[in-house]
Amino acid sequence: MGTLASALTALHMQFSDDLTYLPGMAPPSANQAKFEQGGMQVLSKEDIETLDQCRAMCKMGECPPLLVVFDSCEGFTVEADDQIKDLTIIAEYSGDVDYIKNREHDDCDSMMTLLLARDPSKSLVICPDKRGNIARFISGINNHTLDGKKKQNCKCVRYNVNGECRVILVATRDIAKGEKLYYDYNGYEHEYPTQHFV
Repeated sequence: MGTLASALTALHMQFSDDLTYLPGMAPPSANQAKFEQGGMQVLSKEDIETLDQCRAMCKMGECPPLLVVFDSCEGFTVEADDQIKDLTIIAEYSGDVDYIKNREHDDCDSMMTLLLARDPSKSLVICPDKRGNIARFISGINNHTLDGKKKQNCKCVRYNVNGECRVILVATRDIAKGEKLYYDYNGYEHEYPTQHFV
């Protein structure tokens, strides 16, 4: 993942594998799965252990087989550096946590919904414009075309992890070495304009 450092540097970002809570933004107490409208899928104890093991391995330098590659049409993209099996955890989406209401006119194009609260003023997003990880560079599909939908090989799933909302990218099929990773940016709200995506 040596080129991840180049991508982060080019965008003036710091690496972080965690959700960060800064003064003036949403506090950690706002990120509670119990606030999710309609409830949230609970990550099983075994899967939490797997997620924790993945995070520990990354901290020791044992990272998933992923490369960040610059594409002249798509910008920074992520591709598999080895085969990735279906249902493999790719990464957890990380960055600064803020209320959606504070980011309605934000120019960050990589925000991820974290919590859709019953009270919309308490809904949260992850903003990877200052801090983030490799998940920020995974490309979106053009979900207005059949060819775009065929590219999708992973998805974002929002989970309740010990009472906290987390977003995890998971492979939806086997991914071959050299294949770019794609997911549907409109997995939940269908508000992200993807018509111009290749």
